[in-house]
Amino acid sequence: MLQYGKTDRDREEGGLCLKDKDKALEAFMKNLYEKEYADNTITKYRTDIRTFYKFLGNTETVTKKCAVEYKEWLGANYAPASANSMIAALNQFTEFLGAGELRIRPFKIQRQVFAGEEKKLTKREYQKLLEAAEEQGKEELVLLMETIGVTGVRVSELRFFTAESVKRGRVIVNNKGKLRFILIPHKLQKKLTVYLQKEGIQQGEIFITKGGKSKDRSNIWREMKHLAEKSGVSPEKIFPHNLRHFFAETFYRFTGNLVRLADILGHSNIEVTRNYARSSVKECLRDMDMMYEKL
Repeated sequence: MLQYGKTDRDREEGGLCLKDKDKALEAFMKNLYEKEYADNTITKYRTDIRTFYKFLGNTETVTKKCAVEYKEWLGANYAPASANSMIAALNQFTEFLGAGELRIRPFKIQRQVFAGEEKKLTKREYQKLLEAAEEQGKEELVLLMETIGVTGVRVSELRFFTAESVKRGRVIVNNKGKLRFILIPHKLQKKLTVYLQKEGIQQGEIFITKGGKSKDRSNIWREMKHLAEKSGVSPEKIFPHNLRHFFAETFYRFTGNLVRLADILGHSNIEVTRNYARSSVKECLRDMDMMYEKL
């Protein structure tokens, strides 16, 4: 009998045998890795399936009824978007184990038309963060924030910004065989070149820790949060990924070109890009007022 997956009896009863949950999970993780899923995605799927395991308790056979009850439990304990991402993980997991009939539908969420004001980083706030870091003598942090703010690069892609890429004027991101290019604006290229010369960096990564490791989301966030008091910017707005949102909103406002923005951000689905380019309520109302004045 299989330790995980479908047995003949399971097929007859419409259930999924999960006697060895750890083995099933590790096999699923290996499958995701072989499909070249991003490391962050694999980590999230692992967490999501473990949450499902906790819900199961000692249950060894998963039925459609059990899956639906799990969906109801998610709906009661998580925000709809979070619940849907966990449902997506479970659906892939059961599909991998040959139990596609256990697939459950995600929650229907009405599309949000406007972006939330509470976390939207304005141009002035962005400048204040740079000024605060500069006043604190954090030159590397200034350049790091500016790099994300004017290129839209993901935090995980900062490790590809090297002395060699600055000389080329573009960054080649190689993520498990998938290549994409990030252009470096000339003004930023000059600033990075001066910094490299000053620090005596002739090759390798630019943004690294004192221990020589690539800077990640957690240590960048720790540095950025110290800017709150000095800059006067709300702490809720100060996190690395918000700089990528700032770039997307600024670029779209400047060009109005959603397709080009998707290319720059590295999105294969333009609907994802729309989330970055959503206008705020104030901006939409301003445009409506201007239009009304011209009628």
